[in-house]
Amino acid sequence: MKRRAFVLFDSQVALALTTTILVMAGGTVGYMLIEGWDFHDSLFMTITTVATVGYGEVHPLSRAGEIFSMALILVGVGAVLYFLTMITQWVVEGKLRQVMGRRSLERRIRSLKDHYIICGYGRIGAQVADMLAERDVGMVVIDTSEDATRRLEAAGIHYVLGSATEDESLLAAGIDRARGLVATVSSDADNVYIVLTAKGMRPDLFIIARATEPGSERKLKRAGADKVVSPYFIGARRIAQTVLRPSVADFIDLTFHGSDLALQMEELVVGPQNELVGVSLKESGLRQKLDLIILAIKKADDRMIFNPPADTVIDRGDTLIALGPHQSMLKLGRMLAVES
Repeated sequence: MKRRAFVLFDSQVALALTTTILVMAGGTVGYMLIEGWDFHDSLFMTITTVATVGYGEVHPLSRAGEIFSMALILVGVGAVLYFLTMITQWVVEGKLRQVMGRRSLERRIRSLKDHYIICGYGRIGAQVADMLAERDVGMVVIDTSEDATRRLEAAGIHYVLGSATEDESLLAAGIDRARGLVATVSSDADNVYIVLTAKGMRPDLFIIARATEPGSERKLKRAGADKVVSPYFIGARRIAQTVLRPSVADFIDLTFHGSDLALQMEELVVGPQNELVGVSLKESGLRQKLDLIILAIKKADDRMIFNPPADTVIDRGDTLIALGPHQSMLKLGRMLAVES
């Protein structure tokens, strides 16, 4: 509806401009034919007439010229006023639409809680944002590029135009309410500064940082990053795995990157009052009832139990890392969400 209204208004501006041009052209040609003036004098007389500036005639007018001038005033003044009104409305409404849209975006960002802040919307940041958007994870992207913010607006992703190294941008993105921050700008130095700034504002904030250069991982961790990821190292390792273990690489691709797959890997947290707390894997029947595999259990103290035995007891706060069909994952999620 808004789009149709904007197109209609745009066509009205075009119509007003066309009418004004036709009036100016008609007035100029009319004076040239009726009074025999040259183009410059005819155009000047037309403009002063329709603009009602009152400079007087360029040359004395004949009776026919006076009649033509009166008709030009009646037609031309209305056309010019209509054109100026449309232009003014276009400018004012455009600015107003921009301001209102920005305020609406700021209100939506202020309503977010437990969201993620993505710093940088380059190739890596865009991929991260798209994947989070697929899972309906709340997020705000901070970027200095207006072109990036236009793409974010088109994608329906909340954004802040500014530098993530500045406190104001992080505050505008809701760092005080955020669950985590992902620093993905192309410069390792900027990522270090972002991590330092964010940790200074929220020491408890979970931060993932991108590292490009060798040695940057150490610096980012010293700055306060909880996890550091090197896309180039991961890419190189993935290529090597494809060469050395092609079947394993294919399985990982199907599990993590396939879009129409039956298999899915997921991590789910066991609530403190869930009925599975204190129950062993064998007694829980998760493997048999849901047709899935519990690959690992991450304990509350970050200890990881890979391929847990059947007698492993599920404790509150455990994170179950499971592999199985999508529907089984949904059932497991509902089971872990239920409090006894």
